[in-house]
Amino acid sequence: MNQMEKPEQFDIDALRRKVSASGEPGKATAPGEEAEINPLAKQIATQFSEENYSPSIVTGQLRLLEFVSLFAIGLGVHYFLFNDPSSRFLTDLLVGLAGSALAVLFMQIADSYQVSALRTPLRALPRIAGSWTLAAALIALALFLFRPGGLDFRDWLVSWYGFGLAFLFVERNLVGFGIRRWARNGIMERRAVVVGGGKPAKDLIRALEQQPENDIRICGIFDDRGSARSPDVVAGYPKLGTIAELVEFARLAHIDMLIIALPLSAEARILHLLKMLWVLPVDIRLAAHSNSLRFRPRSYSHVGAVPMLDILDKPIRDWDSVAKRGFDIFFSIVALLLLWPVFIGAAIAVKATSKGPVLFVQKRHGFNNEVINVLKFRSMYTEMSDPTARLAVTKGDPRVTPVGRFIRKSSIDELPQIFNVLRGDLSLVGPRPHAVLAQTHDRLYGDVVEGYFARHRVKPGVTGWAQINGWRGEVDNDDKIKFRTAYDLYYIENWSLLFDLKILFLTPFRLLNTENAY
Repeated sequence: MNQMEKPEQFDIDALRRKVSASGEPGKATAPGEEAEINPLAKQIATQFSEENYSPSIVTGQLRLLEFVSLFAIGLGVHYFLFNDPSSRFLTDLLVGLAGSALAVLFMQIADSYQVSALRTPLRALPRIAGSWTLAAALIALALFLFRPGGLDFRDWLVSWYGFGLAFLFVERNLVGFGIRRWARNGIMERRAVVVGGGKPAKDLIRALEQQPENDIRICGIFDDRGSARSPDVVAGYPKLGTIAELVEFARLAHIDMLIIALPLSAEARILHLLKMLWVLPVDIRLAAHSNSLRFRPRSYSHVGAVPMLDILDKPIRDWDSVAKRGFDIFFSIVALLLLWPVFIGAAIAVKATSKGPVLFVQKRHGFNNEVINVLKFRSMYTEMSDPTARLAVTKGDPRVTPVGRFIRKSSIDELPQIFNVLRGDLSLVGPRPHAVLAQTHDRLYGDVVEGYFARHRVKPGVTGWAQINGWRGEVDNDDKIKFRTAYDLYYIENWSLLFDLKILFLTPFRLLNTENAY
């Protein structure tokens, strides 16, 4: 948590702590009780239902492309320039790797991977050419100083430099054309919703529009106040509904950011809004362009020259999400290779001992409260199964078959969810997906735990931090779901690949404790 200056009326660290704490004011809308959004909001949400390209992912891929391409050009020059391509191959290989890496590093230092530089490649060309020239010059100097006969590399190095410079010129112009086209089509942008209307929202939108490096697309405005205090159209953007409707809107549209356009002095109202909005998997920013208060620079993000206070960040984003997806695919394939005899044995046992299908499909909450179909080996008699999970399985439950009792205690019934992981509905590690209508004592989980739906800010998992800490099996009182949620939120806030690996490694050992599994 950033340590910041504490102004008299606004403490951002305390605000962050209040957002994740239980209590009033504010309560997230539960699924099945969402505010019905109006036709205009629904139409706009449909327009933004397709996922956009993250700028950081695009620029990361571009770095990799340029490194690989420059390296390949170096090898190509080596192959075609010499009658005996095997001579000096190892040296040219190492020099090519070093030169390509230096070029990408220098272009990074020169801000050549900023979206603004990619949009206007001709303006950025001097920085790109300078970076490539500097990399080639350092390689030439190193060869001259540290390798006998270093001048023998002159023809290869000059050819590599020339072909590399030509490649960068052509490639950057093609990339610039593509990015400008994506920007026009709304594919590469950050989609934002303004929370709060009136003059603060108008000033914010006007300030963003004046920024040449603005990559934010305003999708609309949401405000609880009536038309007298908050006009229906602000700076050309329509007010699409209330804050409760915003929660449903953000689940239909792919939104990247919520920008709260309120003065910092309105801490009580900001806190009320955040208590409703923090369950969404988006960045939450507080517009700070018109406030005289100033915090330490690391508390801010900027759009051009427009400062915003970073309140909450979307968890597991950009390259972290790519790494986690790679982790899921790799270990899912390993699990299938190791456990296929268990899959076959369980399927035969389920089919041979009771009538009905081998697999059981249940609707559960997925990422951002989307409803997904989760696979399990069937553990109940078909005629007694409960797809809604309104009635939790209890000890000695007559609905469970003898084989079902064993595979539930050993968690073998969960193994088909590996196919959900490969399909992208689940992650290997994450908060366990609960059935849509799961409840305790006739109360839905969302009614028991305030902030319960914040656990859906990441993909649910086959195993999780709560499960390996003993919070699995029957939920027969409020405390059990409260503790599960607390462990799930801890996992989300402290996620890392090493944390995932730790949970995955401990899962088989913790499953030996079957006390709460029926």
